[in-house]
Amino acid sequence: MLTKLAARPVSVTDLAGPTGLRLPTVMRHLSVLEEAGLITTAKDGRVRTCAIVPEALGPARTWLDQQEALWEAQLDRLDAFVMKKMKGREE
Repeated sequence: MLTKLAARPVSVTDLAGPTGLRLPTVMRHLSVLEEAGLITTAKDGRVRTCAIVPEALGPARTWLDQQEALWEAQLDRLDAFVMKKMKGREE
């Protein structure tokens, strides 16, 4: 849903269609996203439209970047360890 909303604001009906979920289930999911500040909703007549709040994803992006750096460092250390062990076997 967030991927679809990243392109443009979308009505709840259009969001629900491809999921195969019933509308009340989709509404609960959207409610959670709205409470988390990841989306906003607006009602125009009978149509409720959702839009993503891109700046709300900043903290998640920061955390993911930190995790990526941590794992890359660990994998680099593992690689160095394995290379050292392999080199020791060759001698």
